[in-house]
Amino acid sequence: MFVRIGNTPRDYAWGSRTAIAGLLGTTPSGEPEAELWLGAHAGSPARILDPGQTAGAADLAAWPETAHLPYLLKVLAAAGPLSLQAHPSSEQARAGFERENALGLAADSPERNYKDPFHKPELIFALSDPFEALCGFRDPSVSRSVLDELATASGDQRISAFAETLDGEPGDVLRRATEWLLGGEPAVAELVEAVVAAAQDRDDRDADTVRMLSAAFPGDPGIVLALLLNRATLRPGEVLYLPAGNIHAYLDGLGIELMAASDNVLRGGLTPKRIDVPELVRVLDFSPIVATPLAPERPAAGVEVFRPDVPDFALDHVVVGGDVASAPVELPGTAIALCTAGAVELNGASGSLRLARGEAAVVTADEGTITVSGDGTLFVATPNR
Repeated sequence: MFVRIGNTPRDYAWGSRTAIAGLLGTTPSGEPEAELWLGAHAGSPARILDPGQTAGAADLAAWPETAHLPYLLKVLAAAGPLSLQAHPSSEQARAGFERENALGLAADSPERNYKDPFHKPELIFALSDPFEALCGFRDPSVSRSVLDELATASGDQRISAFAETLDGEPGDVLRRATEWLLGGEPAVAELVEAVVAAAQDRDDRDADTVRMLSAAFPGDPGIVLALLLNRATLRPGEVLYLPAGNIHAYLDGLGIELMAASDNVLRGGLTPKRIDVPELVRVLDFSPIVATPLAPERPAAGVEVFRPDVPDFALDHVVVGGDVASAPVELPGTAIALCTAGAVELNGASGSLRLARGEAAVVTADEGTITVSGDGTLFVATPNR
């Protein structure tokens, strides 16, 4: 069964005013357009364009076929940095949700960290060139070198003193530094001021990160915390996967985001919202990583499948036209398809559906394998089974 869907972009302040409209061929609202949600999440469930197909259900949250989708597909357009954040594992989310329930915290309490008992891994497929992000802790020796250079150039002993704390076992060093930076001591504000001043006249990626974050969040301790993280620059078609415990922030760019359908976010800076430092530290993975793109599978010409290590979601990227007349896409469960360029035709067991640029549809699992033809680009979100 093919069911057409649509939605209105969410107007978060960090959103671009033009990028989503430019991608999908829609008319800009004049306000920031940060995220277009295509899923059943109660925060902004996708509208069903013909409720006659779904026994009157007006959106995906109200239709039993899609009410419990394990994933949420988004078009994301960042014109400025998002908050530093991390998401819990399934076990952490379940334990935290039960703990806060036992404390009697209301579902909408500002003291809540866990809105549901689910994890929230995610991936981002870059459409813009570049797409910029912070992703995971890097080796603290690299961060120490950066801070030493800033200290030498500025002659500021506050930066030197912080750099010296980064010697030692990486996980312990990064944990202590994170706790201190987010702990609210007056010396942190002084360090942030010193780092921002030292970065003003330097021409390198770390200084660029400092200047970008300082412009958006003056005085925020996340400015210095960002120097402990990897700066990831994605090119179009590259995918960054963010598993449980990974501290990250999108900085700038347009992409297709796919995540588990959860609201559990632990923030770590670059935000006016509440930061629960002990719980964030409990969730974070302090193991240094190198932020590398997720490699796709290529099961057929014109098809890339990005498959993370969780059962909730996988993303198919399908390009047809030219030498690729058609391409098969397997549906292990109910899927959401979005056309971002040209026009494509989806053919399945029950019939077919044409999607033009900017159009989206639900494809139910009973279609089995669909064949995509035409001349265009299609993204398909499915469970990862």
